[in-house]
Amino acid sequence: MKRILFTTVSLGVLGLLSPALGADLPIYSKTPPLASPVYDWSGFYVGVFGGGGLGNHNLNNALGPAGFADFTVNYESRGALGGGEAGYNWQSGNIVFGVEGDAFWSSFKGDDAAQALGAIDATKLRWGATLRGRGGIAVDRLMLFFTGGWAYGEFQHTDTDLLFGLGIDQFNANRSGLTAGGGIAYAITDNLIGKVEYRYFDFGRYVRAAPLNGQLPYTVDNTYSVVTLGLDFKFGGAVVAKY
Repeated sequence: MKRILFTTVSLGVLGLLSPALGADLPIYSKTPPLASPVYDWSGFYVGVFGGGGLGNHNLNNALGPAGFADFTVNYESRGALGGGEAGYNWQSGNIVFGVEGDAFWSSFKGDDAAQALGAIDATKLRWGATLRGRGGIAVDRLMLFFTGGWAYGEFQHTDTDLLFGLGIDQFNANRSGLTAGGGIAYAITDNLIGKVEYRYFDFGRYVRAAPLNGQLPYTVDNTYSVVTLGLDFKFGGAVVAKY
């Protein structure tokens, strides 16, 4: 009987002491995951770019198309371009969208001397500018993007008469058109971004209704394919925490 009573009292005392002992024990909880920094593409940036490519020119005059082609004479131009740009990006999740403008100097030039029909026509793209929208998918510091919008260019065209010695007719033509393309950008540092980009330009057609050297009136359609390398400096914050 004494043993039963002693056991009962002991259990009761342990029951009273349990909350007090438990209060002194450390409380364990799940450790929160460490923050993983992710690059933030949002912000204003400025930069420079340069590259080169190929131009294509379809000339049409009163002689009409040659064979089954849609031009009287076709010729190419080659050259380089370089300039500056500025833009702004917004990022939501992995989606980046923004606006970008640029201006560039160009040395693109070509002529139809190899297939001249009584005259040599030469076209030079002197300079240009664009204003475009941009959209892309970002994976931390890497972004794949596409771009498209308005393009503007100034052309210098030279027509040299070969048959009658009537001289040279040279003029400038300013054209608005469209551009589209895409590329890859990578944040080398928090503020320095490198990129490679392809762009297609369609400047439409300019018209020479009355050449000063007696040649037939003509029109020229102009397109370009250009690859450039660029380096941008982005202002503002660089990373955000992701849990």
